[in-house]
Amino acid sequence: MEQEVVIFNASLPLQSEETLYTLAIGGGKWTSVTAQTGEVEAPEAVCLDKWNGSSADARLLLDAKGKIVLPGFVDAHMHLDKAFSLPHVGNVSGTLGEAVVNYAAAAPRFSKAEIKARIMRSALQSISYGTVVLRSHLDFHIKHGKDVAMRTIEAALEVKEELKPYAELQLFPLLPYFELSEAALDTAEESVAMGVTGLGGAPHLSPNPEPDIDRLFALADKLGCPVDLHTDESDDPNQRTAIHIARRAMEYGWRGKVTAGHLCSLAAMKDEDAAMIIGLMAEAGMGAVTLPGANLYLQGRHDAFPVRRGVTRVKELLAAGIPLAAASDNMHDPFHPFGRGDLLLIGLVTAYAAHMGSPAEMREVLRMITEYPARVTGADGYGILPGNPAHFVALDARTPEELLTMLPERRWVWRGGTCLKAAPSKEKWSSALLQGYWEDSCERVDFVQKRALTL
Repeated sequence: MEQEVVIFNASLPLQSEETLYTLAIGGGKWTSVTAQTGEVEAPEAVCLDKWNGSSADARLLLDAKGKIVLPGFVDAHMHLDKAFSLPHVGNVSGTLGEAVVNYAAAAPRFSKAEIKARIMRSALQSISYGTVVLRSHLDFHIKHGKDVAMRTIEAALEVKEELKPYAELQLFPLLPYFELSEAALDTAEESVAMGVTGLGGAPHLSPNPEPDIDRLFALADKLGCPVDLHTDESDDPNQRTAIHIARRAMEYGWRGKVTAGHLCSLAAMKDEDAAMIIGLMAEAGMGAVTLPGANLYLQGRHDAFPVRRGVTRVKELLAAGIPLAAASDNMHDPFHPFGRGDLLLIGLVTAYAAHMGSPAEMREVLRMITEYPARVTGADGYGILPGNPAHFVALDARTPEELLTMLPERRWVWRGGTCLKAAPSKEKWSSALLQGYWEDSCERVDFVQKRALTL
């Protein structure tokens, strides 16, 4: 039996904050998104705060009480296969160079079962926070033999299929950057035939980046798949492979098919040089991804003060009209010892790193974890609009300011009109006195009310 779901009094800050909305779902899709003239009294509806996530009724009525509803998060750059590998692969210096060397040396020791478990754990953790599309780059250590490279591909494809009802996994093998051999290209072609989404790489690390970019583009053209490259993840302002990538994208006419991640060197170069590269990327119709958590951690390791922090030119990329996603990158591995796959947390880190704290900028940050990465990843039918799949997350906050200040753990994660995870009951103070103080102060001091305080 297909359940009809109606949610009253939902806040949709990416559409309009002038009103609340009534949202209706049928057959796993949005059937109507209706602006209300005011707050709707719905005595027959269950308050979302008190709902346990289950209902056998043919029609489920919920009252969001002004809580924010966002389209499901889209994480446009992850490394699910490396996640939670830090206990096995360390990084004493904290540098990108040591992380690359140490993980490459450890790769042959990881079994397919171990890699699959890490992918499954990290993907489910991300889904639990509200992510509905996950794009993961996959290590592809062909130099250790085809078996080593393919065990990661096979593990990722198995998880992709098993989680298909719950999220979309996009997979991009990281083609070798020290030696892009014919064996590597042949194995990458086989991987695409098996079901990976596109081709990745890090050509700025190659001794011959431009020929490698050309060969990668030629293979992608042959296979008809998108390209997503780690690009100029360096503090060196002379690292500029983004120029060649943009020119190739224009030559192939691949608007919307080429993504550049990191782009750290843009932050180190002169304004006029960065503007030229950003202009080329915009002309080519490229997407971009900033990874503030990992790059704040990795970059500037060799600097005395002042220390370059490595986060790309977020505001300039956005101003150029380039769809710019903020994404998780690595989770508890030698490249980044922190991270949990929560894009709301990544949004907050982005706001700190890019100085985005005005009301308009906070809303732009929310678009960087929803609408913009949906464009980067080509997510079909994305957004809270009639006819689109009802993939969304409701959060225990009523304004973007509250969302980015409080980072609420309480979330209701939905896919196709089915609730995958409901928020637990609100925690309470053990002391009745403190609970009373808390409730009274929250009533008087919140993110919405503008009435005068009285004692």
